[in-house]
Amino acid sequence: MSKWMKKSKRKSKVIGPLLAAVLLAVVLSLASDKFLTMTNLMNILRQSSINIIVGAGMLFCLLGAGIDLSQGSIVGFAMGMITLLHMKGLDNPFLMIALPIAVGMCCGLVNGLLFTKLKLPHPFVSTLGMMEALRGLTLFLTDAKQVSGFPSAVIWLGSANILNIPVCFIAVVIISVVISRILSKTASGREIYSVGGNQEAARLAGINIDWTLTLTYVMSGLLCGIAAVILVGRVGATYPLAGEGYEMDAVAACVIGGASFNGGKGTMAGTFVGAIIMAEIKNGLNLLGAASDIQQIVVGIVVILAVMVDVIRTQQAEKNRRMQQAKAEHA
Repeated sequence: MSKWMKKSKRKSKVIGPLLAAVLLAVVLSLASDKFLTMTNLMNILRQSSINIIVGAGMLFCLLGAGIDLSQGSIVGFAMGMITLLHMKGLDNPFLMIALPIAVGMCCGLVNGLLFTKLKLPHPFVSTLGMMEALRGLTLFLTDAKQVSGFPSAVIWLGSANILNIPVCFIAVVIISVVISRILSKTASGREIYSVGGNQEAARLAGINIDWTLTLTYVMSGLLCGIAAVILVGRVGATYPLAGEGYEMDAVAACVIGGASFNGGKGTMAGTFVGAIIMAEIKNGLNLLGAASDIQQIVVGIVVILAVMVDVIRTQQAEKNRRMQQAKAEHA
């Protein structure tokens, strides 16, 4: 398949989610006259920023046919590092931004090494264990305290606006473009797609499978660390239960955007649109006065439907592949 055809195919997969986002916006605007106000639209951009960045990390894992269930706990643990610095009187903006990002990367590295070096059957096991361990460690180290009063430079990324556009959304757009280029234009990006699509073929092609899979979890941890910094600015405080459920929203954003649990499929653009759709749903439910428990039910249903779509899509692709193979054999 030519490069032009591959590029066209990737773009076509983004069109569906994009149309769904537009249609959802139309429906919600009819349901609430507040939805299309500039203030609310900026709120949606701000709300979607965290899910886009965490979803980007999940995309790396899904492309490698894995999953990272510890993302929410990594966000909380990285935020806990900011809490510890503040409690120790080390309110240095550089440290408060660099440390959570570095800690996120280290957590991702541990996830990757646990999976690849222990030869576990699936990253579900290692990341589930990490999810519980990090959440408990965060509560222990911070004494379950909620802390505020951070330097303005620390909260700027999550709270400031430029020309009425949230800085965090501008940053996320830039990061998304960089990730898209990494996945589509670099050797490491192509290797991730190869390993996720057909690990044995990738091995025969000389790709270092363990390193490539570990890299996907390091990237996930890195992006969760960045998300923690943005979240501190958004809420103006740190709290030990930060990030709970983020991994589920990230999975939904990726799968809505065209990623697959079978690996080797998905784009940053699709994940970006998927996260916008999730933000639209949550924002619309808030405007319609839905209770928090109803919102959780709706989001849960969306996750289930997204997974069902992935299963159906995979089954259809497999059916088409077999039909083409049968035609080729009878030709």
